[in-house]
Amino acid sequence: MSKVPEISIIIRTYNEEKYLPLLLDALDEQINRDFESILVDSGSIDNTCAIASGRVDQLIQIEHHDFTFGYALNVGAKVARGKYLVMVSAHTKPCSSDWIEKLVAPLRSNKVAMSYGKQVGWYTSKFGEAVDFYRIFHNRREKLVPPHFFANNANSAVRKDLWEEHPFDEQLPGLEDAEFAKYWMAKGYDVIYEPEAPLHHMHEETWTQVHRRYFREAVAARVMGIHGPKHVPQTWLREGFWLLDDLWRMMVNRPEEVHPQPTMLCFKEILKFRYLKALGTAQGLLSDETIEDEESRNTYFFDRAAKAVVIEGPKKAILQDMQVHEPKPGEVVLRVAYVGVCATDLEIYDGELGYYKNGMAEFPIVPGHEFSATVSAVGQNVKHLNVGDPVVVECIQSCGKCDPCKAGNEIGCDQRKELGVMGRNGGYADYVTVPGHFVHKLPVETDLRMAALCEPIAVGLKGLRRLNRVLGVERQSVKCVVVGAGSLGHIVAKLLKLQGHEVHVLDRNERKLAYFEGTGISYGNDDSCLKDCKVVVEVTGNAEVLETVFQKTPSNVIVLLLGLPYARQPFSVENIVTFEKYIVGSVGSRAEDFEEATKLVNKLGLEAYIENILPLDHFEQGWQRARAGNDLKIILEVAARQSTSSAE
Repeated sequence: MSKVPEISIIIRTYNEEKYLPLLLDALDEQINRDFESILVDSGSIDNTCAIASGRVDQLIQIEHHDFTFGYALNVGAKVARGKYLVMVSAHTKPCSSDWIEKLVAPLRSNKVAMSYGKQVGWYTSKFGEAVDFYRIFHNRREKLVPPHFFANNANSAVRKDLWEEHPFDEQLPGLEDAEFAKYWMAKGYDVIYEPEAPLHHMHEETWTQVHRRYFREAVAARVMGIHGPKHVPQTWLREGFWLLDDLWRMMVNRPEEVHPQPTMLCFKEILKFRYLKALGTAQGLLSDETIEDEESRNTYFFDRAAKAVVIEGPKKAILQDMQVHEPKPGEVVLRVAYVGVCATDLEIYDGELGYYKNGMAEFPIVPGHEFSATVSAVGQNVKHLNVGDPVVVECIQSCGKCDPCKAGNEIGCDQRKELGVMGRNGGYADYVTVPGHFVHKLPVETDLRMAALCEPIAVGLKGLRRLNRVLGVERQSVKCVVVGAGSLGHIVAKLLKLQGHEVHVLDRNERKLAYFEGTGISYGNDDSCLKDCKVVVEVTGNAEVLETVFQKTPSNVIVLLLGLPYARQPFSVENIVTFEKYIVGSVGSRAEDFEEATKLVNKLGLEAYIENILPLDHFEQGWQRARAGNDLKIILEVAARQSTSSAE
């Protein structure tokens, strides 16, 4: 059995993938190595557990509906072997390599029950909170004196033997640290504030989370009996005074520990922070809420905030917070990695997509149907997926039960939803919840940037599958012309080449045509190539271009229509009838096409598609570049974003 460590570090987590690596790296750099690390996770749906696996000594998972701060810490403390228990928030970063030693040092006196260290804001901190840290966590070492019981388990240490006698209160919705300090101070023990054990504390809360945090802490203070309704006027006066002090510090005497921000933005943020802090505190002191039932805990501990681009109406899109819910039995929650910008996204934004004109679809909608993701949470009836699996998702999601669905005509299903287009939010978001049977697992070696192309690949595969029915089972290599060198045209051309056909791409955009250099696919802007081809794949969706195709192609040509939308335009069908031309239409894709796409995505040589990757926050810039038409594809990176909880 391994040597018993002197110290046990307990980390409680919930969706902490963004900052947890910083904490673990800082632990690796500590001079005092006589410790074990224990991580207690409360049902994270991001990569928290994957990050922690192999980097902590014990990883314990608890049900999120059982969570309180005290309970999570007690779970970790029960398995801890150390003489001293160190509590640290997962979204913190110790400032020095002697942090553990400085934090634990006061406990080596038999008179001390608890110590807690300094906290400093981060560059992402709200100005008001960063200044609160500066006010509260000063540079003077001190012993707490009643009725001052403040201690903070984001950066604290306690004696294991005293914890065994009096564990953290599991019923409190917060301030379990202050309750522990109060109990042992009443027994004659000391609680020490140690400023030489500092760490950065990174809160990235939504305004709703700010309000709920202070409400929750006020409820705990009221339940403990250390504050109550009579303290409400004092709360408003204090926050009012600190508001004025914040403004003075912002304009005249900004502390070095408070990261600078633009003045006007900071001014608005200070006002909102002080108001919501005072409001939440006052409401918590005046309410009779105890936050003990499961519904209340979900609200105040697990208000998952994720970012999503929401199109609220024509020409109106905004990046905003959205809630992430637990998956139902047949659903999965996906953590989006990359999402491709598609012309359909722009049509929705412009209000020009037919579904929105004829009333089949309604705003608001989160766009994005070309995306890759990893599985974050799995409903109980989903058996083919596991958390962490890389995946892609079908766009057209039909009922599977009606006559059109049974006949293989999913697009004819009256109950269908189209991911990111109609009836179901799409991939311009941190998380997407979808029915599990539309989700396809990727080979583990797949580049998730490239995997965002599986949807257009599947669209191309379905179209070619329909084309091949006309060509017949005895088909041989034929001359094919792909009209349109955009992203779908590029993919279709490579699929045709992979199937052994002679392929020529027709377009006026020389920059896009240049992507075919060295691929064995010919290209140009001379439409005389249409006169002797056997197959034409039209992907532009332009009615005038289509008329040219009908006029200049020979008899018995097969024209596959993949472009949308073809505008209403009067034209004669004489060229189609007289010269006996075949017209094949195709839209969307099916499960079998997605399965094949996941196998082909690494084989098509599509590296040019991942040359232009922007963060999700820059979606408007991405749309502008997509409209300009000079880039083969614009892809938005979502994976780097973080869904934070309001947990301390």
